Order: sequence, then C-alpha cells, then structure tokens
Amino acid sequence: MAQGMAGDGSSSQASSGVVRSLARHHQAVLGFLLGFFVTVMLYTTVSGLFRSTNSIVVMQSRPGEHTEQSALTAAPLVSSTPNSSTQVHDIENGQKHEVTKTMEKERIEEKNLVDGTDMNNKTGNVQVHSKLKEELIRQELDQDDDGNNGNNVTRGAARKPICDLSDPRYDICEISGDARAIGANRTVLYVPPPDERGPDGQEWAIRDQSRKDLGYIDKVNVKTLSTAESLGAPECTSRHTVPAVVFAMNGLTSNPWHDFSDVLIPLFITTRAYDGEIQFLITDLRSWFVDKYRLILTNLSRYDIVDFNKDANVRCYPHIIVGLRSHADLGIDPARTPQNYTMVDFRMYIRDVFSLPPEGQGIPYEEANKKKGNGGIDDSMEKQRPRLMLISRAENRKFVNLPEISAAVEAAGFEVLVMEPLRDMRLEEFSRVVDSCDVLMGAHGAALTSFFFLRTNAVVLQVVPWGLEREAMSYFGVHAKDMMLLDIEYTITVEESTLYEKYGKDHVAVSDLELLRKQGWQLLRQYLWEEQDIRLNVTRFSPTLHQLLRTLSEWRR
Repeated sequence: MAQGMAGDGSSSQASSGVVRSLARHHQAVLGFLLGFFVTVMLYTTVSGLFRSTNSIVVMQSRPGEHTEQSALTAAPLVSSTPNSSTQVHDIENGQKHEVTKTMEKERIEEKNLVDGTDMNNKTGNVQVHSKLKEELIRQELDQDDDGNNGNNVTRGAARKPICDLSDPRYDICEISGDARAIGANRTVLYVPPPDERGPDGQEWAIRDQSRKDLGYIDKVNVKTLSTAESLGAPECTSRHTVPAVVFAMNGLTSNPWHDFSDVLIPLFITTRAYDGEIQFLITDLRSWFVDKYRLILTNLSRYDIVDFNKDANVRCYPHIIVGLRSHADLGIDPARTPQNYTMVDFRMYIRDVFSLPPEGQGIPYEEANKKKGNGGIDDSMEKQRPRLMLISRAENRKFVNLPEISAAVEAAGFEVLVMEPLRDMRLEEFSRVVDSCDVLMGAHGAALTSFFFLRTNAVVLQVVPWGLEREAMSYFGVHAKDMMLLDIEYTITVEESTLYEKYGKDHVAVSDLELLRKQGWQLLRQYLWEEQDIRLNVTRFSPTLHQLLRTLSEWRR
C-alpha cells in the first residue's frame, strides 16, 4: 500500500511539471505575439511618416509655374481627355475651398464610373484624388507667415503674352511648348500645359513681315487656347523636333534693296543662331525669290520650305516664331541680337554662303599687285589696273551719257566693267564678278545692294541724284561704312539732273527742294525718284576718280 501511495505521489509531481512547462510556453508565445504587434505598429507609424515626407519633397521640387527654359527643353504632352490637375493649378492664390470643391466633383465622377460599366477607370480616379490631396498639402506647406506663397509665385497669375506688338517696325510672336501651325487658315495655336490654362484664351492677328505698316499684307492669327479649347485642339498630323518660323515673302520684294532689308537681313537676325536647325513656313511664297536666294535660304534652314498658304497639315513644333525681327532699314543693331551680330558679320556670312574668298584676302587690285611685286609675274609688265563695275540702270535715275562716263573712268586708269543687274540673274555667278572688282559704282538705287559681295576695304562709289543726299547716306552710305567698305559719294549739281532740262530752273523740283518735301511723299517720289535721270559732267567728276585711284594705290603698297 505504501508503494501505491508512493506511486501516486510521483505521478502528481509529473503532472505539476507538465502544467508549469505549458504555462511557460504560453507566456513565451504571448510575449512573442505582443512584441510582434508592437513592432508592426511601430513600423506602420514610422513608414507612414517617411511616405508623407517623401511625397512632400517631390512636390516641392517641381517648378511652381511654367518657365520659358523648361518649355525650350521639352514640349508638354497633350491629353485628349480633361486633366483634373488643370483645375487645381488654375486656382487663384491656391484657395483651399476651391480645391475641396474640385475633389468633391471628382468623387461624384468616380462614383458614376464605378456604378457604370467601365470599372477600370476606378484606379485612375483614385490617383486623381491622391494628386488633389497632395496639392492641398503642398499649398499649406507653401504658405509663409504672411499667407503668401513662399516662392513668391502667384498661382493662376496672368502669363506673359506670347506676342510683342511694341516695336514700331515689326510685330512678333514666340511660342515655346505645344505649338501647332495650321497653314490653311493662317493660324498658329499654343496649347498651354495644364497648369497654365485658364478659362479664357488670348488671340493676336499680326503681319508676319518685318514692315508691319504695309496694310496689304494678310495677317496670321496667333492664339493661346483656353482650358476648354485645349481639350478640343486639332490633332497633329506631323510632329517636328526643330523650331519653325512663319514669315511673309511678299510686300516690297522684287527690289534687291527690299529683298535684303525686309526679308533676308531680318531672317538672318531671327534665325541665324539656330545654325540651320529651324524650318521655314512661308506665307505668300514667291517662287522667284526662293530660286534667286536659294543658297541663303537653304543655309539658314536645312529643312524643306513649306508653302504655308497651301499647307493642309497641322504641324506641331516645340517652338514657333511668327514674324521677323528688324532693327533698321538694311541694318543690324548688335546690342539687340543675343550674338551681337553686326553688318560685317552679315556681309561675311553672305560671302561664305556664295563661296567667295575668305576674310584676310585684300581687294583684287591689292592681291594682284602683291604677286607681281613678289616676282610671281614679270615686273616689267604693266601693273594690273583696279577694276570698276559701272552699274547701268534701265529706267529711272539712269546715266543718259553712259558711254561718255565709261570712257572717262577708263581714262582715269580703271578697268571698266559695265553691268545691268537683272532680277532673274544667277547670283552665284554675279557674286563672283562683284568680288573680282575693287570699286562698285552706280547711281543711288537698289543695284548698289550688290555691295554685300565686295571684299573688305573695297569701294562703293555712289552717284547721288539731285535732292537725294539724305537717302543716299541712310540707305547705303552708313551701311557701307558699317561693313568696312570705303564709301565715296559724288553729289550731282542740279544742272546734271534731267529735271533741269525738262522743267527749267524755276520749277519747284529744281529751285526749292524744301518746299517740294513739304508737299508730300507722292510729289517727292514723282520728281526725284521716278522722273529724274543723270547726265554726269565728266569734267567735274574726273577729280573724284583720280583721288580714288590714288587711295587704292596707297593701299597696295
């Protein structure tokens, strides 16, 4: 019996040990679970804080408003559906109650979508809500102590107009971003990025010529689209990676002076910095102009010329300029060009385009006599005479005694080359002939524009008709000097004008030029520009030729 009692005691002790073991196990499990729960809670809290901080940093790193630099680097993508962020970014001064209204509207739209058949859009709307909430947080963080934006940027403030109409010579528009050119209706559209759109668009109508006072030039419409209009903007039929410039080729062109003054020099000012990486969209295209100046046009742009009036496409570019910048008649103001271009730069550019000898070579007379002096040619031979191109005009302001003038020039010691420039003349050949001359001589008129093909230190000998001293200096004299050419002017007397022969000494066009000017441009043009020809007094003119020859001879020494 004692043995039985001893057996019962040992059994009880074993049971008690099992219970204690189980209790310790349960305590360990409960401790592990409690620790795991605390760890999860701590991780959730900390990770939530980190997520919030990261999202705020990203939003602060975004520009608060569209800048011209960002527009130049990348064109914004355009969606065919409304972007909810447009409403947020258009809120004036970032007012929170407007954001709340927009969020409520989006919640209603989301519910309608979920209740319908297109369940896949639910995720997109949830993302919209997330962006709206982030925008609200960002606005609160951006507020400084005075309630103003910390970056000193006013949300929804009016954007700088893309068109500038302030210059007295020209109007110009410049678009960076999503720019769409529609030639069929002479329109250029700007589709702003969502954060720049507003309820109202802006519209301009400008003449895309360097002379905005020419009333008969058809205008090009330039428009910044509103929020609603942006959503319905015409789709691009072609996308381009280079900029474009829209400009007119009509106006006063067909006269070489106006060809350069109104189109080619302004085009150089506006587009040279692009180094050919720009496309021309030309309104009122003139095929003869393209043919005549093809070398210049194809050098300024490596891309096909577009006849904009006949273009049915919607061409999309990252940057479009409408119009041409112009500083002066046949002139360039270096201070108004980013690259500080001068008229010397333009002349050198033209010479380079036409493959004329580079800068550094003297005028032909100087170079030829250098070779002879160095023994390249028998020094006993008569030295080469300077070559003078005598421009013959077919209509007004022509030399009525041209053979007599030519003989006098030759007698003074020049080689004479008489030329009558024609509109269809090939400039490639003509430029080489002008380059071979030391002197370009002619009556005041468009043909003197050929001085762009002359070498540095060559001479422009301008015969100034009666009453046109001011015009001779401002149209050619000043610019010849600006291009490092020698400007010499021979001003005729009234007796050398055919007006004297035709009307006599008492006519107002002969006796009183100031009174004639007061009577208006029409009469001035009629008498001095259209009816006047020149009978040069070669005896009076000869000293000018001899002085010119002495000047050239000094240069070659």
